[in-house]
Amino acid sequence: MFSRLSGTVVAHRRLIVVVGLIAVVAAAVFGGGVASRLTNGGLDDPKSESAIAERLLEEEFGAAEPNLIFLVDAGDVDDPDVMSAGLELTAALAEEDGVTGVVSYWSLGGAAPLRSEDGTQALLLGRVPVDDQLADRMEVLSEKYTKDGVLDIEVGGSAEVFRQMQATIEADLATAEKIAFPITLVLLALVFGAVVSAGLPLVVGGFAIVGTFLVLNVLTGFTEVSIFALNLTTALGLGLGIDYSLFVVSRYREELAVDGDAHAAARRTVTTAGRTVAFSGITVAISLAALLVFPLGFLRSFAYAGIAVVIIAALVAVIFLPAVLAMLGSRVDKIRIIRHRTRSEGNTGFWHRMATFVMRRPGRIAASVTLLLALLALPFLGIELGLSDDRVLPADSSVRAVQDEIREGFGSREASALPVIAADIGALDTQTEAIGNYAAELSTVQGVARVDALTGSYVDGQLVLGATPLSERFRGDDATYLSVVPAIEPISPEGEALVLAIRDVEAPFDVLVGGGAAQLVDTKDGLLSSLPLALGIIALVTFALLFLMFGSVLVPLKAIVLNLLSLTATFGAMVWVFQEGHLADLFGFTPTGTIEVTMPVLMFAVAFGLSMDYEVFLLSRIKEEYDRTGDNEHSVAVGLERTGRIVTAAALLLAVVLVAFGMSGVSFLKMFGFGMALAVLVDATLVRATLVPAFMKLAGRANWWAPRPLARLHERFGINEHPPAGIEPRLAPEVGAPR
Repeated sequence: MFSRLSGTVVAHRRLIVVVGLIAVVAAAVFGGGVASRLTNGGLDDPKSESAIAERLLEEEFGAAEPNLIFLVDAGDVDDPDVMSAGLELTAALAEEDGVTGVVSYWSLGGAAPLRSEDGTQALLLGRVPVDDQLADRMEVLSEKYTKDGVLDIEVGGSAEVFRQMQATIEADLATAEKIAFPITLVLLALVFGAVVSAGLPLVVGGFAIVGTFLVLNVLTGFTEVSIFALNLTTALGLGLGIDYSLFVVSRYREELAVDGDAHAAARRTVTTAGRTVAFSGITVAISLAALLVFPLGFLRSFAYAGIAVVIIAALVAVIFLPAVLAMLGSRVDKIRIIRHRTRSEGNTGFWHRMATFVMRRPGRIAASVTLLLALLALPFLGIELGLSDDRVLPADSSVRAVQDEIREGFGSREASALPVIAADIGALDTQTEAIGNYAAELSTVQGVARVDALTGSYVDGQLVLGATPLSERFRGDDATYLSVVPAIEPISPEGEALVLAIRDVEAPFDVLVGGGAAQLVDTKDGLLSSLPLALGIIALVTFALLFLMFGSVLVPLKAIVLNLLSLTATFGAMVWVFQEGHLADLFGFTPTGTIEVTMPVLMFAVAFGLSMDYEVFLLSRIKEEYDRTGDNEHSVAVGLERTGRIVTAAALLLAVVLVAFGMSGVSFLKMFGFGMALAVLVDATLVRATLVPAFMKLAGRANWWAPRPLARLHERFGINEHPPAGIEPRLAPEVGAPR
């Protein structure tokens, strides 16, 4: 297949380049405005109990969890002038278009939970629609109501958190691009030694990014796509553009050094490096496709972006880039800034010596490195998963200051009340006693500050305030709900325990528990229930692809095990830093004692794919040499030497890109960037330089063994390629990669 493709690419090189340029311009025009169509949702399982409860709350009662908070500082919230101003403020906000459920300390007749413990501050709560206009609406409200006067108002709540998070992400994305592109261009120039060849990886990355923006823009017409997918698109597009281009351009320069025939070099590049890039891309895409089995739209958004960017990057690297190289010929080395030495045919470079050193003592080195990675992984055993809140933002953001004041100055969490929905229970007038008894029982649960119901408000099992006109908000058609106000931080292990305790209380009718803490419990359950299927898909499909490429049973198993080992070590480091808070000042974030619940799954899918990326590059060169010589040790050493400098350069460049995006002010994006950079570097250096040659030495000829039925299967369906006619296997020195 790739032999035929190589001939087509060279024969129609000018047409391919023209069509490619037209396509990227069209993608930029029609996909450039994708950011405005992305959302902040997708963080819950729509089929979970908490999600169903939230929908019922809105449909039956026209209510929802408050996402808009005004923190009002007035010196004495019970002063008559302050009370009058507070009521006016409440009425004014209730009149705002789209704002619903507005209540305040003053409108509730001095509800104690909405008053700070020192009496100097009070809360006003409301709800704004969660839609594409959320950020714009919050910007208007924030500017309009944040002012000094009788009342000093500061805006908080999850809606304002999202607005500032979105603004931070957009600014960080622009900054990261300004940092990453020029730095990688300089580094690529040093790697290749020539400006023309250095610019090609950025072209591939740019094509992948712009093309993915168009794909996401189209998808927004059919499904919800998270705004956070933009970060993955840009980081992965640039990173894979560099990876794939390095491999293709370096191989082209090797082939060009044979006889200077640009067309033959391009054809040979497609059949070797192009084949490897294609199946490496498939492996990465499948790892990311596993995210589609999870019920969260947030994770599926990353799957959409990741699959698109990988496929586009691979297609551009395998088709468009070789067409450009066939046109450039030797001009690929134009504007040379560094003249590298060519390597001798003796293959005595650094990576060859490293492989030889490891294979002289494979057992000891394999045991030592495995033990080191296992020790690094230990903190992962204590991982605590949670949901993001305002503390993902920098400490100097205004909404962080507001939320911190609320946490410190108010005894309960009014804006985080847990709705307990009872639907289809018949005539409410016949259920008042049961509702009151149930509310009283819920108010005795440890961690509950108060329970509000149709029959009044309850604290510690006692009715403290009878039914008022405001209690009618709990009345529906044959349905009611209770509002359980927590006295603890809801998004925490204590909050999870509270949800489970509430669900364990025997109810006189069927109930559904919603709210942020319930969402955390249900999200974790949804992720954990889908995890075995996702891992199974990644493992089985990766094994099948590697078997089809190499005809071996042991090589795919080894690759999967080593990837898992390096990833658990990376996750251990992330728990140690971002959960436990070590080096928090250095990285500039606020530790909360938890890891964002979706991050381990996302990081695993992306990092596993990238790790397998480098594994395929290395194994392809080892197998190519083994097929030529039949010498296991020689093949491993030569394969590592042929790919070592290129893969190391690719890993360093990708790490630079990831770190640039990891400098985000949003802490979980910071963790993703730095964590992925660490995973890439560990895999491309420590694992590849030591564990791979050690285990391949220990396995010997068994590396390429398969049971007879599987061997026959590979002979029939395996992915084998042969050089195009007239082009012999290359033994020429590798050119252009630095030592």
